[in-house]
Amino acid sequence: MAGTSLFDPADFRIGPDVAHLCAAGESAFLRRHQAAFEAYARDKSGGMAGRALQFEHEARARALAAARFGVPAPDAAFVSNVAEGVAMLVESLEWAPGDNVCVQHREFPSLVLPFAMREDGPQVRLAEGGFAPCVDARTRVIAVSHVSYLTGIRQDLAALRRLADGVGALLVVDFTQSAGVLAVDAAVADFAFAACYKFLLGSTGVAVAIWNRARRPGWVPRSGGWNSVQPEEPPDYSKPAVPRPDAARFTRGNPSLPSVYVLESALDYLAGHETEALEEHVAGLAGEMLEGLAELGIEPLTALDPGRRGPSVAFACPDAAGLGRRLAERGVLAWSGDGRVRLSFHGYNGARDVERALDALRREWRDRPAAQRRATVPGAPRAGPRSGRGAPPAGGPGG
Repeated sequence: MAGTSLFDPADFRIGPDVAHLCAAGESAFLRRHQAAFEAYARDKSGGMAGRALQFEHEARARALAAARFGVPAPDAAFVSNVAEGVAMLVESLEWAPGDNVCVQHREFPSLVLPFAMREDGPQVRLAEGGFAPCVDARTRVIAVSHVSYLTGIRQDLAALRRLADGVGALLVVDFTQSAGVLAVDAAVADFAFAACYKFLLGSTGVAVAIWNRARRPGWVPRSGGWNSVQPEEPPDYSKPAVPRPDAARFTRGNPSLPSVYVLESALDYLAGHETEALEEHVAGLAGEMLEGLAELGIEPLTALDPGRRGPSVAFACPDAAGLGRRLAERGVLAWSGDGRVRLSFHGYNGARDVERALDALRREWRDRPAAQRRATVPGAPRAGPRSGRGAPPAGGPGG
């Protein structure tokens, strides 16, 4: 058994007798964030001196984010959400007829729609049997989630880096479903993003944006604001604006500073725990959940091999929303939608949470028709045989 939680559950706003297994959707909120809100309120009321303090907090949050993602501090900055960051990247690229971008089938919309909704943009190709068959000389971008929001399957980013380099394409990675619990190396990507209100233990309103300046030193956005360009007082609009020299050129105006204060608090908390221990902890809990699902006859969408999965376990269910509500009534908070239920693990979870979830599932699942127990999510990749050796190959389904 994975044993007790790695974090102190009392550090979080989790109700008594509740198994909070919903971090892939909304993580539990740290109690220390109240102090972050109060610090923001104090600084916000402090005039120009308080304004300077706000941007000192932003600088510390950027440094903590860069350390979490394994990149130099100047390579990390903030956007309001992942879709905004991807859209800024898409609009900065020159597109020619025949260009394409390859994405995982059933990828999260924030990583796909900025490409798909651009009238003069690339063809969007869906990688249903792995990325290699759909990548060719006209592929400009491979865009992928490190861990799939749908199935919890983890991608082999090193393999995708080699594939992208083979055709001169950008590798764009969304780390939303892994950063905060898994060791991530964002330097493998040309550009990377992550929402902060899930495993990073922050809030909505801010997302991490990473520009790998060593790999793509000449990148220039096509839009900007006062905060993304070199300061000039008064501004001289008769000459071109000069973007800031680091990833802050992603941040066109004021970032959501209350969210930045909360993120700083969250990243500081995470920095107090060894990432390897956290990854091992959530892998153990996910493994126990997978064993329990097997005993219940529930086939997972998630790979059994720990190296091929992230911190979440998902399974198909036709009445996912209804099952999610009934689990919540039994004190188990899970994410339910898209025809599947997803149980996610973080440092505040322990073996008792797994036991509570399996007990609730046992009570809810036993009366279901056999056909519902074998349900599938349309278009979702399967996890492979129960041995774990049949999991999808590196770079295959699971974006």
